[in-house]
Amino acid sequence: MPDARPQPITAPRIRASKRRDGSAPLVMVTAYDAPGARIADAAGVDLILVGDSVANNVLGYEDTLQVTIDDMVHHVSAVARAKPTPLIVGDLPWMSYHVDQADTLRNAASLIRAGAGAVKLEGGRIRVPMVEALVAAEIPVMGHLGLTPQSVHAMGGYKVQGKGVAEAEMLAGDAKSLAAAGCFAVVLEGIPESLGATITDLIDVPTIGIGAGPSCDGQVLVMHDLLGLNATTAKFVRRYADLATVATEAVAAYAADVRSGAFPADAESYH
Repeated sequence: MPDARPQPITAPRIRASKRRDGSAPLVMVTAYDAPGARIADAAGVDLILVGDSVANNVLGYEDTLQVTIDDMVHHVSAVARAKPTPLIVGDLPWMSYHVDQADTLRNAASLIRAGAGAVKLEGGRIRVPMVEALVAAEIPVMGHLGLTPQSVHAMGGYKVQGKGVAEAEMLAGDAKSLAAAGCFAVVLEGIPESLGATITDLIDVPTIGIGAGPSCDGQVLVMHDLLGLNATTAKFVRRYADLATVATEAVAAYAADVRSGAFPADAESYH
């Protein structure tokens, strides 16, 4: 019998999803393992980002700079094993695409072999040679502009970008350069909503916002943020659940049952 599962979402399908052309807004969430991928798939999102934000949200680091390509391959593989319908986008971590094109291609190929359908990198026109090399190797590339976490030291912290006219113009030019180089979509993070709208109108590939206002062609949030698993979140996050409280209460109830002798009961025992 034919497979009844939906066909996986592809980079060309995402590239064609501009709201001004009548497409519905794109939905992207992060996932770092098979359970997260299954949740995202069942919820019907369009893209799963296996982000280098695994550093903060899973591995306990304070920034994303500690994550290696081997870490990313590990987590992309875990997500891919769930065989989700959404397009899997694997983040190229810090210093995995900064040295030369050959190094960039090897690292991107590692993520594709692990199960990603596309890769993402941060930065503007300075990344154009790397984007062009990846596109020439037929590896779909997503760009990332604005607040780029891998540039935290250069930016002097996690600050909103593009507030001034000159900086806004530079980011708009960067977006045009990335689109011209072949990026199939561009993430816009931590910029004024007016600039998000301007860039979205300016380029022919979709923009996916995170703290970039409602005019983008799609939105992305970290799953741990929207589920309430993180203690603190940025202004642009909306919490849709408080799973940290639910999980803590569940574990506390289990501990109480063990200590009182209520668990395991007859139903949980073999005879």
